[in-house]
Amino acid sequence: MPGYKGNIEEETLKNDNFRKVLFTGPNSQLVVMSLKPGEDIGAEVHEGHDQFIRIDQGQGKFVLGDEETEVGDGWAMVVPAGTNHNVINTGEGDMKIYTIYSPPEHPDGTIHKTKEEATS
Repeated sequence: MPGYKGNIEEETLKNDNFRKVLFTGPNSQLVVMSLKPGEDIGAEVHEGHDQFIRIDQGQGKFVLGDEETEVGDGWAMVVPAGTNHNVINTGEGDMKIYTIYSPPEHPDGTIHKTKEEATS
């Protein structure tokens, strides 16, 4: 596919996988994620990768470096390479997010149904 086109909000809201790669290009990657109540993406640092994260549904916390921010629908976070970060679902329902990695982080076509699958 030469690029991605689609209704990203619809794709994000209908996704029930912990992680699903929608598109991988030479310099970026589009991924949708769904976090269950109490679940997080896991504290992480991407060396050499910038990341954009946006919440389309849910309540939670963004952790960026040493700062925590309460967030909800419509919030976004830009994570510069080398920065510790996490997204934590503190709500009662699933948190639906999409993220863009620059450059790509996961193999093209990756689908992790659960966090356990993603971390094993």
